[in-house]
Amino acid sequence: MPEQSFFQEVLETLESANRYLNLPPAIYTRLKTPRRSLIVSVPVEMDDGKVEFFEGYRVQYDFARGPAKGGIRYHPKVSLDEITALAALMTWKCAVVDIPFGGAKGGVACDPTSMSRDEIKRLTRRYTYEIGILIGPESDIPAPDVYTDEQVMAWMMDTYSMMKGYSVPGVVTGKPVCIGGSLGRNKATSAGLVTTVLEALKHLSIPLAGLTVTVLGFGKVGYNAAKIFHDLGAKVIGVADSKGAIYNPQGLDIEAVAQHKKAADTVQGYKHSENLTVDELISIECDLMVPAALEGQINASNVDRIKTRILAEGANNPVTPEADRALINKGVFVLPGVLANAGGVVVSYFEWVQDLQRFFWNESEIDARLNTIMRKAFQEVLAISKDKGCDMRTAATIAGVRRVAEAVMVRGLYP
Repeated sequence: MPEQSFFQEVLETLESANRYLNLPPAIYTRLKTPRRSLIVSVPVEMDDGKVEFFEGYRVQYDFARGPAKGGIRYHPKVSLDEITALAALMTWKCAVVDIPFGGAKGGVACDPTSMSRDEIKRLTRRYTYEIGILIGPESDIPAPDVYTDEQVMAWMMDTYSMMKGYSVPGVVTGKPVCIGGSLGRNKATSAGLVTTVLEALKHLSIPLAGLTVTVLGFGKVGYNAAKIFHDLGAKVIGVADSKGAIYNPQGLDIEAVAQHKKAADTVQGYKHSENLTVDELISIECDLMVPAALEGQINASNVDRIKTRILAEGANNPVTPEADRALINKGVFVLPGVLANAGGVVVSYFEWVQDLQRFFWNESEIDARLNTIMRKAFQEVLAISKDKGCDMRTAATIAGVRRVAEAVMVRGLYP
């Protein structure tokens, strides 16, 4: 039996939600189909003078509820299928937390780790020009994702502004504060995840003090989540990056680990820990596991070894459908990414609003608004889960799809 594509996995989750929603066939078919898919050729002059051509994508999955919103990733495995799947997830995610955006995603198939900063800048500017027919503050607002950061967003914003002839800060989010970025954006995804976990702990009557945590992925999301949990009094006993993992049953000093990784380019070798493989860390018993790398990290090959009470998805779809069913059967409380990692798009929404009105909030206001939205979203999804007797992923998809379907039905068919 051929392996499912990522988009097929997303459609399977949509089908599970529709068993409870029973949407009209035309609406259901509409929600299974992306509205626009753009494939672009991105020629880039490399540092050696040669011109290389990269393939780029931007998919607007649905914008019934507002402008499309979604990140840009640079990665060798970027494909139209992956970008379409992620755009669909963004559509549900924005609706789950009830912000007025549709879903989109973009990316370029390249290896940014082997490219110079100038090459990435030239790639970014040309890619922005090519997708400029779709993006804009009223139509589609990109943001950072895998291997893109606030500097990449600054180049995108500048390129689009040059195309328009005036400064357009609202065209992207996740950019530097000095050109219209929002305070609190860098840690927003992690802060939102921590809020949903704290709500889950209350629901499950699990104390925060002494909570043992493992984090798979030590980029921006993984590091910030680990640090916030550490600062709250939880015990982060293991972290992993693309090169390996470390473990200390007494807990890790997350800031010290971050300093070590900055110097060594890996968490491995940190002196107050034991080196492990990522698979070995996955097998360690803990109260909370946070997969915060790429999709498919938890799959049929390793799910049987997982011994955790809560799994909170910091990445987008790090758990395959087969592994998800296995975790639920084991009694693991799974917080799906469309809920757990939605803090990033919530604060991106705040950034966009601030850019449009040219009026900016302080960080405490942003944190308070984020917490309010994430707590409300968790309680709404939990209520659906209890009412329907379904898992949290299906409940979150029900919440998101129902809102999108309502908007589609109210707007009607044009012409």
